[in-house]
Amino acid sequence: MRRIGKVLHVCRSGEVIVRAEGDLVPRIGDRVLDPDLRQVGVVIDVFGPVASPYVAVRPLVDDPSRLVGRVLYVGRRRRRWRN
Repeated sequence: MRRIGKVLHVCRSGEVIVRAEGDLVPRIGDRVLDPDLRQVGVVIDVFGPVASPYVAVRPLVDDPSRLVGRVLYVGRRRRRWRN
């Protein structure tokens, strides 16, 4: 689990926008967790400048506006192996 950054706002379409901090850039499909290790969403897009990108998260919670101002974390998705 690694820190992504703080939630800036919720779009009209429902996505949560997070400004990425540090050198971690999550991958599309990664699980997004709150400080209590509950899954609150999934990364659906990474955009903006390379030096400080933004992350769009599809929320899996009932009221995503409660996430504004909170720090979110990323947990790597589980890989499925094909035979």
